[in-house]
Amino acid sequence: MKLHGAVSVILLATRALAGPSTSQNPAETAIYKSPHASIEARVEDLLSRMTLEEKQAQLMQGNVANFVDKNYVVNRTALQNVVPPASGAIYAALIPRYALAIAINETQDYLLHNTRLGIPALMQSEGIHGYLDENSTIFMSPIGMACSFNPELLSKVSGVIGSEAASVGVTNIFAPVLDLSRELRWGRVEENYGEDPFLTGEMGRAYVIGLQSGKRPNTAKSAQYRLASMVKHFVAFGSPEGGVNTAPVAGGERDLRSLYLPPFKRAIVDGGALSVMSGYSPNPVPARLALEAGNDMEMGGSIMHYVTVAEQVQQKQLSMSVVDDAVRRVLRVKFQLGLFENPWSTSTYNSTIHTQSSVALAQQMDEEAIVLLENDGTLPISPKVSSVAVIGPQANVMQYGDYVQNGVFDRGITPLAGIKALVGGSVKINYAEGCKLWSNDQSGFKDAVEAAKQSKVAVVMVGTWTRDQTLLWQGLNATTGEHVDVNDLGLVGAQLDLVKAVQATGTPTVVVYVSGKPISEPWIKDNINAIVQEFYPSEQGGAALANILFGKVNPSGKLSVSFPTYVGSLPSYYNYYNGGRSTSPGYAYSNGTLVFGHQYVLGTPQPMWLFGHGLSYTTFNYTSVKMQSSTVRSSSKQVNVEVSVTNTGKVDGKEVVQVYVNDVVSSVVTPNLALKGFKKVSIKAGQTVTVVVPINIQDLAVWTTSNQYVVEP
Repeated sequence: MKLHGAVSVILLATRALAGPSTSQNPAETAIYKSPHASIEARVEDLLSRMTLEEKQAQLMQGNVANFVDKNYVVNRTALQNVVPPASGAIYAALIPRYALAIAINETQDYLLHNTRLGIPALMQSEGIHGYLDENSTIFMSPIGMACSFNPELLSKVSGVIGSEAASVGVTNIFAPVLDLSRELRWGRVEENYGEDPFLTGEMGRAYVIGLQSGKRPNTAKSAQYRLASMVKHFVAFGSPEGGVNTAPVAGGERDLRSLYLPPFKRAIVDGGALSVMSGYSPNPVPARLALEAGNDMEMGGSIMHYVTVAEQVQQKQLSMSVVDDAVRRVLRVKFQLGLFENPWSTSTYNSTIHTQSSVALAQQMDEEAIVLLENDGTLPISPKVSSVAVIGPQANVMQYGDYVQNGVFDRGITPLAGIKALVGGSVKINYAEGCKLWSNDQSGFKDAVEAAKQSKVAVVMVGTWTRDQTLLWQGLNATTGEHVDVNDLGLVGAQLDLVKAVQATGTPTVVVYVSGKPISEPWIKDNINAIVQEFYPSEQGGAALANILFGKVNPSGKLSVSFPTYVGSLPSYYNYYNGGRSTSPGYAYSNGTLVFGHQYVLGTPQPMWLFGHGLSYTTFNYTSVKMQSSTVRSSSKQVNVEVSVTNTGKVDGKEVVQVYVNDVVSSVVTPNLALKGFKKVSIKAGQTVTVVVPINIQDLAVWTTSNQYVVEP
């Protein structure tokens, strides 16, 4: 992993307060120490004073685990050995919060007062759906939060993540993940915002703004941010061959420019992200070329390559100007964060983390992101129902997804607990686990079937699972997560047979998928009364799900990723090029009848549910669709699409108005459909509202054969 600066050169330099280059003058007070000097003056003054070895140190990452002992006490000798050679950043995570806050303060104090120039370090941690801490607020996984289609709400979520992390002294968060979920076998799908570049860009920008907003107290006037967001993985890292993590990525420049780069442009250029993590797929070239390409810092790994930077400069294999440019960018971020004045944790971190308001926000996000996939009227469950069966290996556990700390799965509201809390004693709850997640044992089916027979409605909860950042690397089983890739998207073990056994009782059955990626089970789609998708939820997930199931909250989530019918029909994304989907499928019926098709012989490339799909307990009618203008100049900033939306049902609801573009005539082939705007609105029963969705004209540009973006007629 690397702090990627190829784009940061443009962004950080244009945002910095420009000032003249200042040469070192021993008779004067160091300019870089003055909070009144401009950022550029401070950067240049400090750079001019640094030795080659000190510059190299700014390009390398240390790890708090290397100088904190098993009792979580800082080993001063180890600190002095680890930090000076690698002090650009410190990975500061996976130890208790109280110990981490102390370790961060001791490290920064050592750097400021016991090294020659007193340069603080970036303190780095994780935060894709919550600051990585044993008691931080845990939010829904990104693939789920994207289903909210609510960037403003996500910005509030990342604002909480930023506040919690900054209070402990963390200054650089490895998020958001802007890879596209187009290769669903990849284990890290849960970390993304879905398959679409536009939605990913909007959510990514919102995350960055929320995380970085604000300013650290008692810092220079020129300091601008409290935290640096690190968008990742630049670029196309999430589409590896075979879905295997870190495998090579293949593709052409058109895909790069049309699909994979736009989300990064939105988060970096428009959102102001301060750092970028490059992808780390295999690339058989010398490591120094990474530095020359703009990878300013090397992070992690058992073998560090940048340790030879000074030697390569001395041997004239590497230009000093390349090193200086990289160091400038690292220093600039530190000045923008105000770390030379205030790199410390706060004394109020305990009261900042996991507040009532942040927990309420987590539940709100869940309730806006849970997706109703199918419903024949079984949902919502009537509060007057006499009994409900809650069945399945996901019913009484927490599934948070990857990038949470060890031990957190013991807290939170499980689906069973959420349902019981909502209905109280008015509804009899018949619970049965039915089977384990990682097992073919069906001995628990008897209890599950009996629970279903004794109930008016059966809710069966199945899906995938992952591990936290400690257990994941101990060899325990999982079906999603980093380095947990799959060759099949179906349910593991006895889960599908459990669903079939419950459905066979004749009790109306609801299946809830709790997962980190789409699940491909055509039988469930064809035979179950109602299906709900809950991507790995927050710690309030059980409460949110109960509110959805019983109609206290009307579902409004829309899929951020398409669900393939089976793994063999990948890729399943909606924005394919013409010719990418056929309408000549074949069939293999349950009675044994075979019907020949061309694509496929006995199947279909069509997904079960497309990106943007999501039902409600009410209905919406669209009328009077019109554009602000039928023609625009390429220099215009935007055009508005206006539509009247009526809630024609009996309950209030939220609707996501989605605007898709199809380029009828263009100089190059374009996707059959492309999302270019959306807006989520609340509409009361019987009410009609006028919704205006702005479309950015530059988002309509195509990458032409002249290798440039052009808004064509």
